[in-house]
Amino acid sequence: MAESKPITKNVDWMVVLIYIACLAIGWVNIYAAVYNPEVNSSMFDLNNNAGKQLMWIGTTVILITCILVIDYKFYETFSFIIFAIIIFLLIVVLFAGSNINGSRSWIKFGAMSLQPAQFANLGVSLAIAKYLSDPAISLTKRLKEYYPIIGIIAVPSLLILLSNETGSMLVFASFAIVLYREGMPGFIPAIGIVTAALLIITLLFVKWYIAGIIVLIAGATIWLMPTMTRRQGGLWATILVAGVMLGIVFGVDFFMNNVLQKHQRGRIMVLLDPDSDPRGDGWNVIQSKIAIGSGGFTGKGFLQGTQTKFDFVPEQSTDFIFCTVGEEYGFVGTFVVVTLFILLISRLVILAERQRSRFARVYGYCVAGIFFFHFMVNIGMTVGLMPVIGIPLPFFSYGGSSLWSFSILLFVFLKIDSQRPFTLSRG
Repeated sequence: MAESKPITKNVDWMVVLIYIACLAIGWVNIYAAVYNPEVNSSMFDLNNNAGKQLMWIGTTVILITCILVIDYKFYETFSFIIFAIIIFLLIVVLFAGSNINGSRSWIKFGAMSLQPAQFANLGVSLAIAKYLSDPAISLTKRLKEYYPIIGIIAVPSLLILLSNETGSMLVFASFAIVLYREGMPGFIPAIGIVTAALLIITLLFVKWYIAGIIVLIAGATIWLMPTMTRRQGGLWATILVAGVMLGIVFGVDFFMNNVLQKHQRGRIMVLLDPDSDPRGDGWNVIQSKIAIGSGGFTGKGFLQGTQTKFDFVPEQSTDFIFCTVGEEYGFVGTFVVVTLFILLISRLVILAERQRSRFARVYGYCVAGIFFFHFMVNIGMTVGLMPVIGIPLPFFSYGGSSLWSFSILLFVFLKIDSQRPFTLSRG
């Protein structure tokens, strides 16, 4: 392989420009979300979130420079070591972490706090990419090839769940995208989609009716099934599928009452019926929808959002930053933000597809999947289409840990991609 070129050589500037635009728009909206006309503090004041976010942006520039300076082969060579370090930090936080907003997932360094769960995506992405970079690994032929991947995802998932960061754990569902791209049979994600749909349907309708429909469909399938198919296992396969579906239907109550916490149950019920608890679990979503709807086509204008000024929407500079965009800039502003994310994710997929090594392609798809999941769920929950699970909108939501983790995740891939012309094809 040829020597690495200067750090800006062959970097995809389209992605960089989108990144800068997201940072700038996000920073302005964080200031709008915390703006208090009585105090009238500056955007550069380190006593408010906007000033602190600017400081985090400054440190991120240093991080990005380091990422681009380091040899691109470092990220593949030390993938499992980086993964192990993040696992170690997730273990440390369980015993020595600080409890913030009911989640024991922060490590404090003086006045600064770091959330290791935010960096788990990086570790898992690198580890999966390194594992799948082996030419002998084939997800289309052998079930045993999935065991290491399940372990790579399950270990941090369990640690994050123990620290009460359910939202960060659910992001790992995004890795189904890269696994499907690399050969995972389509019926596997289909099972997940059907299971989720069945859970929702069971919560909406009487479970005995649903069970009856499943039994009727299974019976009709067996009755219409050719004799040869029945003898070849079709009969027992149909019975097994119907049994699993019935187990899901009658297991919903146990799952809701014994697995989920009270606030998680409330968020699911609010998703199904937004008016079921308007002053409790439904408050955030209702107020967020009011804020976005009140913006109209062009919005109320910068710092003119009434929902923002009077703190109707909690966590407005973090999880619900998108409603600030909707209120102050209306449909035009939300369209711009959504377009930026669509362009970013689409470009990442294009870059991933053009990679010459399987490691780079897999890692690129991991990055694209993670951004897509955060974008879809965060915006979805602000408009009432997704349950509130507390995950940030990349580059928009306030927070140093999320900004660092998303930036590192993105620019590691840009560094790897910048060396694509000098990389030999490897799978």
